[in-house]
Amino acid sequence: MEKIFVTGGAGYIGSHTCKALKQSGYLPVAFDNLSSGHASFVKWGPLIVGDVLDTVALTNAMIAHQPAAVIHFAGSAYVGESVSQPQKYYKNNVAGALSLTEAMHLAGLTKLVFSSTCAIYGNSSVANINEDDKPLPINPYGRSKLMVEQIFNDLSSSSEFKFVALRYFNAAGADTECEIGEAHDPEPHLIPLAIRSARPDASTLKVFGQDFPTPDGTAIRDYIHVEDLAKAHILALDYLLSGKNSISLNIGTGRGTSVLEIINCLKALGLDVRSEVAPRRDGDPGYLVANADKARKILGWTPDFTDIKEILKTAIKWHAKELP
Repeated sequence: MEKIFVTGGAGYIGSHTCKALKQSGYLPVAFDNLSSGHASFVKWGPLIVGDVLDTVALTNAMIAHQPAAVIHFAGSAYVGESVSQPQKYYKNNVAGALSLTEAMHLAGLTKLVFSSTCAIYGNSSVANINEDDKPLPINPYGRSKLMVEQIFNDLSSSSEFKFVALRYFNAAGADTECEIGEAHDPEPHLIPLAIRSARPDASTLKVFGQDFPTPDGTAIRDYIHVEDLAKAHILALDYLLSGKNSISLNIGTGRGTSVLEIINCLKALGLDVRSEVAPRRDGDPGYLVANADKARKILGWTPDFTDIKEILKTAIKWHAKELP
């Protein structure tokens, strides 16, 4: 069974991808410092506790396990926090990526699937963003991810290193078998916060901005189910292992949903969501929706979850288990 080295494999998207790897016949080797991930989410292969900034630890782990490729999730990923703590983002994301590629070189590995983001596009002027649109990130998180893509492109041009950067939009939902799900502390994401707000002992959901240039004034995002994201990583891995060239791809449904629509949908599903309007957060664009035609054409990827209500149902089921 071929091994795949997964940095951040104990995290939200990383753990779902590890499950998909095992289901696809691979053995995932998770490498995670557990700063935001959960050891209990590592169920489908070994866990190595370590930090991507520790090049020696990375190199030793890769040499010991001899994986066929690397999937890189580890890093910092919250837009708001990146505005207030930019040094953390450039260190963890950019320096972390340099440490990782150095370790890969020392271990003789050349293939990488990278967890990138739609945040590289910033305030797009087009309805559905495609990969040819000029990236203009408006926060340190997006800028750090774009820098990493640029580093990987340079390495790919000058060596045998090949990568797929998956620029995915808003991950949502949970494992349909409810083995793993979304569990951050503190929790920064809309859907789990909205679900929790229905609990009498929980905080009211803050709707950050109701003055965006959108139909209802709230921000619009492309919500993609986490299992569909995991599937995209498997297809990207197979693409690289078949000897293909480096590429960056959007992963999204092509459908936008506003914050207010999420709230109303949760209410229709029986949750008494309590919300209040708050000022916009620095670095938040009003509209981010994908054109993922390229991923469909090149990887053969299509989302199984295209109805936001079905995505929300999996999240509700997970949080009912985690927050009785």
